[in-house]
Amino acid sequence: MHDIRTIRDDPAAFDAALSRRGLPPEADALVALDAARRDAITRAEAALQERNAASKQVGAAKASGDEAEFERLRALVAAKKDEIASLEEEARAKEAALRDRLMELPNTPDADVPDGADEADNVELRRWGTPRDLDFTPKEHFEIEGVLPGMDFETAAKLSGSRFVMLRGAVARLHRALAQWMLDVHTTENGLTEHTSPVLVREDAMYGVGQLPKFTEDSYRTREGMWLIPTSEVTLTYSVANDTLADADLPRRMAAHTLCFRSEAGSAGRDTAGMLRQHQFEKVEMVSVTHPDHSRAELERMTACAEGILQRLNLPYRTVVLCTGDMGFGARRTHDIEVWLPGQGTYREISSCSTTGDFQARRMNARFKPADGGKPRFVHTLNGSGLAVGRCLIAVLENGQQADGSVTLPEVLAPYMAGARAITAQGALA
Repeated sequence: MHDIRTIRDDPAAFDAALSRRGLPPEADALVALDAARRDAITRAEAALQERNAASKQVGAAKASGDEAEFERLRALVAAKKDEIASLEEEARAKEAALRDRLMELPNTPDADVPDGADEADNVELRRWGTPRDLDFTPKEHFEIEGVLPGMDFETAAKLSGSRFVMLRGAVARLHRALAQWMLDVHTTENGLTEHTSPVLVREDAMYGVGQLPKFTEDSYRTREGMWLIPTSEVTLTYSVANDTLADADLPRRMAAHTLCFRSEAGSAGRDTAGMLRQHQFEKVEMVSVTHPDHSRAELERMTACAEGILQRLNLPYRTVVLCTGDMGFGARRTHDIEVWLPGQGTYREISSCSTTGDFQARRMNARFKPADGGKPRFVHTLNGSGLAVGRCLIAVLENGQQADGSVTLPEVLAPYMAGARAITAQGALA
């Protein structure tokens, strides 16, 4: 959420930042709404002073026997009481309207984020690895012979409908191994603290991290008003809501492996084959809560953590910085990591690492106490996939596929696969 005082101080700069996201000006309307709110508060305070003054005079009028003055003052006190209540309600309504509008506006991009309309305008930062030079036509993950016995879309559809999958045997073991290995790397080598968090959250948590109201149609809500998380960014980030942390406790680096749920309302017709885009999936999420001065460096660190996973799996990838038109609602700057998928012959997103600045912190009132003893300040928050487990599974299968339908597995996973280093063309571990 944005700071209305910053908007008041420089409305042109705010509108210019929104314009970079392709949005119309908002500053004048926001400032006017804020002025009306503050005016109602000022009038309520003035009416309160008048009521208090009249209340003090009521007793004196009664004692002096001036009945007419006594009645006038008593009526004035009653009138002012009603006026104060009306003005306070007006101020609350204006404040709610202002907050609702601020909640609907996306974060403003960092100055060095490239301008652009969509993913075609993203800027590549670097590449790692070289795609294999195959002497056969590569298949997509769901077409590989050794994968077919372990990736069952028909049974999942019978249970739950489209965009679900049931994994079994070697493929299920590989999926589990990837998540466990990622967590071990992040917690033992990258300095993140492992968490196990709920997948059902209250509405406040979804609003606090910016999932609502923007992504209402893309989220699942229970009859009791709880929400299924689209990522554990929600739970990890909101864990510091309404807290005032000590400066010495920053940065706070967290990781969690959870189920995630998305209705994919805005992706009709996209990636319908295979398990690239599912309603239910698993992800190892990274979240950092940092001092404002260190958030950009933390973004680079988080991106490196995600890239390191792909490097150790020997999966070629490229890293891009998203342009203003492709950047997510809450992001100030985003690095997407795209892994090479031979079956599609292209790079596809497997991790998105973003800094939100104080955007989420303002929404959920998360602060820290500076070491120099100054006033509490809002923290900065960051989030990133470390990685999406299903997409990592796809990448391992497609990059490891062999001409005979078998799949060679990354060496680093062998301890998590009972020593197995391949999936045979018949779907067994070997």
